[in-house]
Amino acid sequence: MITVDVALERVLAGLAPTATEVVALPAALGRVLAEDACARLAHPPSDVSAMDGYAVRAEDIAQPGSRLTVIGESGAGHPFTGIVGPGQAVRIFTGAPMAKGACSVVMQEDTSREADIVIITTTQAAGRHVRPQGADFSVGECLLKAGTLLGPRQIGLAAAMNLPWLTVRRRPRIAILSTGDEIVMPGDPVGPAQIVSSNGPALAAMIAQAGGEPVQLGIAKDSRNSLSAMIKAAAGCDLLVTSGGASVGDYDLVQDVLAEQGLELDFWKIAIRPGKPLMYGKLKHVPVLGLPGNPVSAMVCAYVFLLPMLRALQGLTPVVPPVAARLGGPVKANDGRQDYQRASLERRPDGSLVATPFPRQDSAVVSGLAAAGCLLIRPPHAPEGKDGDPVLVMPLPDGT
Repeated sequence: MITVDVALERVLAGLAPTATEVVALPAALGRVLAEDACARLAHPPSDVSAMDGYAVRAEDIAQPGSRLTVIGESGAGHPFTGIVGPGQAVRIFTGAPMAKGACSVVMQEDTSREADIVIITTTQAAGRHVRPQGADFSVGECLLKAGTLLGPRQIGLAAAMNLPWLTVRRRPRIAILSTGDEIVMPGDPVGPAQIVSSNGPALAAMIAQAGGEPVQLGIAKDSRNSLSAMIKAAAGCDLLVTSGGASVGDYDLVQDVLAEQGLELDFWKIAIRPGKPLMYGKLKHVPVLGLPGNPVSAMVCAYVFLLPMLRALQGLTPVVPPVAARLGGPVKANDGRQDYQRASLERRPDGSLVATPFPRQDSAVVSGLAAAGCLLIRPPHAPEGKDGDPVLVMPLPDGT
């Protein structure tokens, strides 16, 4: 068996980001930017008021008690078109363009009003309460770099930069193939020797959440013809993920059918718990990741291997480093396999993270995986751990 690190290095080797495509800004959420995005508009686009008040000339308010004639009003979207001269002021509101001739804004609280006369009760320097043109960014500034994962904040910035279209990476198309005569889809009649498939829906959700496009091929029966037909349906995808058959015999069937279609097997079996029977190879240049059929094993291996592959295909840094935490309870010494224990993750008032492994670590307990906030990483041959010991964890993106 090879180590987790070696296996991860092999599955990531040679993965290239998908091609680029141009999408409308509303469709860019969750996508990865493929080219630097540069501003087509300064922000703010002109000098604007930072307060409600009066736009004035600084020289007209050198002394408290100045009396100025209000000659107009400037509101957001409705600028004052005249010019402020000596002894004059313009009523102005937050975000409104500065009136020409004025260089400062006096807050409304520092004034009183008598008809068209405003009395200034304070003094201040030029430029006070004014946001100058381009104070945030100027035309041509490239504020969003290639490789940026676009969330709501980045979408808002792109909108402020006046970018209605963005060049992003195409969503990786990931084919999902579940196998086994005993598997049925949720809602279908369940026979006495059958179980409901959870791997397919879970993997599809993980892929979609991580920016990929899941392609559900269905459930292949334990026959060469069924497997062969469904494997062929994965043509054109960026990655084929299979799940099912934890025993040697079951995987031999999948491997044999894949081999008949040109699979170049890289490895099978790695030193990991849960999920030792993990397969990886290439089928006519399409990577194939064979996950165990056990639901928890399949999902743990997907977090460890599939998510980094999805990130690499989108041009992101593949591996997210584990996070430092402290044990919230004792753990036994580990054997030669890297163990990923399901655990809760709590942030204490002092800011520290505490990972408490669940009492049941059975790889068939899907409820425990659903309740986990992280995977507690136990390296090979790790000694016993006690409450408070430092550990590394993999926070789950959808963890509680």
